[in-house]
Amino acid sequence: MPAPGINEGNYICQMKWIGLLAAMALVTACFFPWVFIESKNITITGIESTGTSFGKPGYFHFFLAAFYITFNFTPRIWAKRMNLLVTALNIGWAARNYFLISACAGGECPEKKVALYIILISSIVMLVTALFPKVKMQGSK
Repeated sequence: MPAPGINEGNYICQMKWIGLLAAMALVTACFFPWVFIESKNITITGIESTGTSFGKPGYFHFFLAAFYITFNFTPRIWAKRMNLLVTALNIGWAARNYFLISACAGGECPEKKVALYIILISSIVMLVTALFPKVKMQGSK
Protein backbone atom coordinates (compact mmCIF):
# COMPACT_ATOMS: atom_id res chain seq x y z
CA MET A 1 0.00 0.00 0.00
CA PRO A 2 1.53 3.32 -0.98
CA ALA A 3 1.91 6.10 1.54
CA PRO A 4 -1.01 8.51 1.98
CA GLY A 5 -1.10 11.17 -0.70
CA ILE A 6 0.77 9.06 -3.25
CA ASN A 7 -1.15 7.89 -6.27
CA GLU A 8 -0.82 4.10 -6.59
CA GLY A 9 -0.12 4.38 -10.32
CA ASN A 10 2.80 6.71 -9.70
CA TYR A 11 4.08 4.44 -6.94
CA ILE A 12 4.25 1.45 -9.26
CA CYS A 13 5.60 3.57 -12.08
CA GLN A 14 8.49 4.61 -9.88
CA MET A 15 9.40 0.98 -9.32
CA LYS A 16 10.98 0.79 -12.77
CA TRP A 17 13.26 3.69 -11.88
CA ILE A 18 14.25 2.01 -8.62
CA GLY A 19 15.00 -1.09 -10.68
CA LEU A 20 17.13 0.96 -13.05
CA LEU A 21 19.15 2.31 -10.09
CA ALA A 22 19.55 -1.24 -8.76
CA ALA A 23 20.78 -2.45 -12.16
CA MET A 24 23.24 0.43 -12.33
CA ALA A 25 24.45 -0.42 -8.80
CA LEU A 26 24.87 -4.05 -9.87
CA VAL A 27 26.98 -3.14 -12.88
CA THR A 28 29.04 -0.64 -10.87
CA ALA A 29 29.67 -3.15 -8.08
CA CYS A 30 31.19 -5.55 -10.61
CA PHE A 31 34.12 -3.16 -11.00
CA PHE A 32 34.84 -2.91 -7.27
CA PRO A 33 36.62 -5.54 -5.12
CA TRP A 34 34.48 -8.48 -4.06
CA VAL A 35 36.98 -10.41 -1.93
CA PHE A 36 40.62 -10.25 -0.92
CA ILE A 37 42.66 -13.45 -0.60
CA GLU A 38 45.45 -12.60 1.78
CA SER A 39 47.74 -15.61 1.23
CA LYS A 40 47.96 -14.96 -2.52
CA ASN A 41 47.63 -11.16 -2.18
CA ILE A 42 44.83 -11.22 -4.78
CA THR A 43 41.86 -8.89 -4.99
CA ILE A 44 38.96 -10.39 -6.93
CA THR A 45 36.43 -8.20 -8.71
CA GLY A 46 33.62 -9.12 -11.07
CA ILE A 47 35.81 -8.61 -14.11
CA GLU A 48 39.29 -9.35 -12.75
CA SER A 49 40.10 -12.65 -11.06
CA THR A 50 43.67 -13.27 -12.18
CA GLY A 51 45.32 -16.02 -10.15
CA THR A 52 42.09 -17.95 -9.59
CA SER A 53 39.82 -20.17 -11.65
CA PHE A 54 36.69 -18.07 -11.11
CA GLY A 55 36.64 -16.58 -14.59
CA LYS A 56 34.93 -13.22 -15.06
CA PRO A 57 31.52 -13.55 -13.38
CA GLY A 58 30.67 -9.87 -13.76
CA TYR A 59 30.16 -10.18 -17.51
CA PHE A 60 27.10 -12.39 -17.03
CA HIS A 61 25.71 -9.74 -14.67
CA PHE A 62 26.26 -7.15 -17.43
CA PHE A 63 24.39 -9.35 -19.89
CA LEU A 64 21.46 -9.91 -17.52
CA ALA A 65 21.31 -6.24 -16.49
CA ALA A 66 21.09 -5.19 -20.14
CA PHE A 67 18.13 -7.52 -20.70
CA TYR A 68 16.56 -6.40 -17.42
CA ILE A 69 16.70 -2.72 -18.38
CA THR A 70 15.37 -3.45 -21.86
CA PHE A 71 12.45 -5.52 -20.57
CA ASN A 72 11.80 -3.14 -17.68
CA PHE A 73 11.08 -0.23 -20.04
CA THR A 74 9.23 -2.26 -22.71
CA PRO A 75 5.47 -1.79 -22.19
CA ARG A 76 4.46 -5.32 -23.17
CA ILE A 77 3.24 -8.14 -20.96
CA TRP A 78 5.67 -10.65 -22.51
CA ALA A 79 8.58 -8.34 -21.59
CA LYS A 80 7.44 -8.21 -17.97
CA ARG A 81 7.21 -12.00 -17.87
CA MET A 82 10.65 -12.38 -19.42
CA ASN A 83 11.96 -9.89 -16.87
CA LEU A 84 10.96 -12.28 -14.09
CA LEU A 85 13.08 -14.97 -15.73
CA VAL A 86 16.02 -12.59 -16.15
CA THR A 87 15.88 -11.45 -12.53
CA ALA A 88 15.57 -15.04 -11.27
CA LEU A 89 18.68 -15.97 -13.25
CA ASN A 90 20.42 -12.87 -11.92
CA ILE A 91 19.68 -13.78 -8.30
CA GLY A 92 20.89 -17.32 -8.94
CA TRP A 93 24.11 -16.02 -10.48
CA ALA A 94 24.62 -13.55 -7.62
CA ALA A 95 24.11 -16.30 -5.03
CA ARG A 96 26.51 -18.56 -6.94
CA ASN A 97 29.13 -15.83 -6.95
CA TYR A 98 28.63 -15.11 -3.27
CA PHE A 99 28.95 -18.72 -2.16
CA LEU A 100 31.68 -19.75 -4.60
CA ILE A 101 33.96 -16.73 -4.48
CA SER A 102 33.71 -16.10 -0.74
CA ALA A 103 34.07 -19.77 0.23
CA CYS A 104 36.84 -20.85 2.53
CA ALA A 105 39.45 -23.11 0.94
CA GLY A 106 42.48 -24.76 2.47
CA GLY A 107 41.75 -23.31 5.90
CA GLU A 108 41.74 -19.74 4.64
CA CYS A 109 38.67 -17.58 4.28
CA PRO A 110 38.85 -14.61 1.93
CA GLU A 111 37.95 -11.19 3.26
CA LYS A 112 34.54 -10.20 1.87
CA LYS A 113 34.21 -6.67 0.57
CA VAL A 114 31.13 -4.42 0.37
CA ALA A 115 30.64 -4.83 -3.40
CA LEU A 116 29.85 -8.53 -2.94
CA TYR A 117 26.93 -7.59 -0.70
CA ILE A 118 25.83 -4.84 -3.11
CA ILE A 119 25.58 -7.50 -5.83
CA LEU A 120 23.18 -9.54 -3.69
CA ILE A 121 21.08 -6.58 -2.52
CA SER A 122 20.74 -5.03 -5.96
CA SER A 123 19.74 -8.41 -7.44
CA ILE A 124 16.99 -8.74 -4.83
CA VAL A 125 15.78 -5.19 -5.49
CA MET A 126 15.68 -5.92 -9.21
CA LEU A 127 13.49 -8.99 -8.57
CA VAL A 128 11.13 -7.03 -6.34
CA THR A 129 10.73 -4.30 -8.95
CA ALA A 130 10.13 -6.93 -11.64
CA LEU A 131 7.32 -8.39 -9.53
CA PHE A 132 5.39 -5.10 -9.62
CA PRO A 133 5.42 -3.85 -13.21
CA LYS A 134 3.06 -1.20 -14.50
CA VAL A 135 1.15 -2.75 -17.41
CA LYS A 136 -2.05 -1.36 -18.87
CA MET A 137 -4.46 -4.22 -19.43
CA GLN A 138 -7.00 -4.30 -22.25
CA GLY A 139 -10.38 -3.01 -21.14
CA SER A 140 -9.10 -1.03 -18.14
CA LYS A 141 -9.26 2.75 -18.00
